[in-house]
Amino acid sequence: MSEFSEWFHKILEEAEIIDTRYPIKGMHVWLPQGFKIRKHTLKILRDILDQDHEEVLFPLLIPEDELQKEAIHVKGFEDEVYWVTHGGLTQLNKKLALRPTSETAMYPMFSLWVRSHSDLPMKFYQIVNTFRYETKHTRPLIRVREITTFEEAHTIHSSEAETEKQVERAIEIYRTFFDSLGIPYVITKRPEWDKFPGAVYTMAFDTLLPDGKTLQIGTVHNLGQNFARTFDITYETPSGEHEYVYQTCYGLSDRVIASVIGVHGDEAGLSLPPQLAPYQVVLVPIIFKKGGEEVIEFCKEIEEKLKTEGNLRIYLDDRDIRAGKKFYEWEMRGVPLRIEIGPRDIRNNEMIIVKRNILQKETLKLNPETLTEDINSILSDITHGMKEKAWAILKENIRPVESIEQAVKEISENNGIISFAWCGQKACGKEIEEKIRVDILGIQENFEGEGRCINCDETAKHLTLLSRTY
Repeated sequence: MSEFSEWFHKILEEAEIIDTRYPIKGMHVWLPQGFKIRKHTLKILRDILDQDHEEVLFPLLIPEDELQKEAIHVKGFEDEVYWVTHGGLTQLNKKLALRPTSETAMYPMFSLWVRSHSDLPMKFYQIVNTFRYETKHTRPLIRVREITTFEEAHTIHSSEAETEKQVERAIEIYRTFFDSLGIPYVITKRPEWDKFPGAVYTMAFDTLLPDGKTLQIGTVHNLGQNFARTFDITYETPSGEHEYVYQTCYGLSDRVIASVIGVHGDEAGLSLPPQLAPYQVVLVPIIFKKGGEEVIEFCKEIEEKLKTEGNLRIYLDDRDIRAGKKFYEWEMRGVPLRIEIGPRDIRNNEMIIVKRNILQKETLKLNPETLTEDINSILSDITHGMKEKAWAILKENIRPVESIEQAVKEISENNGIISFAWCGQKACGKEIEEKIRVDILGIQENFEGEGRCINCDETAKHLTLLSRTY
């Protein structure tokens, strides 16, 4: 795709996803089409989380003294906090922060909720707006000052082992979620200097956009007892002693929508997975001078059948404009399946279908008895095809290197992700980033064999990934 950044901004406008003209930099308005994509995406996520989490909703404002309690955590956000200093014309005695994230809002309440070991585990999530004064160049949905779709889960446990299991469960949750969107990803353990402030360690999901840069789309944090000690979250053990709890948190943001747009889109515009498309099927009557009414009526019957039997989101486009203009518009908007029906198709019991992901016309027998089943099967094929294509592109763009020189060459010429052997030492890792001028994404797995670190030539401990990032 030529010049991804330009394409991305253009498609957000043309497909009416968001309007970036709101008069505060880094904030945008969700338009109806974009909001529907967001709504269907969040439904998928909620359905997964609701299996073993409880949804809650915490206030937006955080008192300054609560925010300041966790010094390491605050240090990670101190340059990004928006402060409320007045209520009307009255100056507040205590400044209030617009949440950059919700640990310091939620955990004082957790200290009130947790009493006994029998209360645990507790698993909560919320989907809210968060605010960060982003000082770098803002990008719609990618680097913003108001994150309008911030999903964060917070869990509380009685043991370290249980916390480790929850980290694995969180990774499984996000795997399932991203797989349903057809978004490919790499999972890494972030280096020590890039973990979530206050976490024991951070696991992250990254995907690759068409310009060869990676985008972080989800994170999972093992918090250990760090926040529990700060906010005095304890539980009574079976023997009557009081112990600090162990915690995890994990989240994702508007970047999920950005990744769907970027990963699946093409020169013709959006290409949306059926599960989250505002319309899964568009039905276009092909009308000539004669037989127009018959075609419209026939298409209305098809529309009603697919809506009632298949519960499909379908749009009958009977506007009095050229068919070619309709085709262009729906392809640009990413509707997964287009059905064309004209007088000859009715006579022959046929219909023309066009799958958005491959843009090829096919003739399909129109059997009223199996129509809904046939269309659902086609939509399933589209989902599978989009996922396979996206994963193939990601895998093609992960390239192993054996030297710093090779790494510099690969990144400068091809972007993408490079994998290499690293000793695991912080000083060496920072040196690698300096020499290649690109950030280490993280550790993908412990290194097996007798490899040597590409920088210091010491025994390698980890297989590590590195890329240009957003």
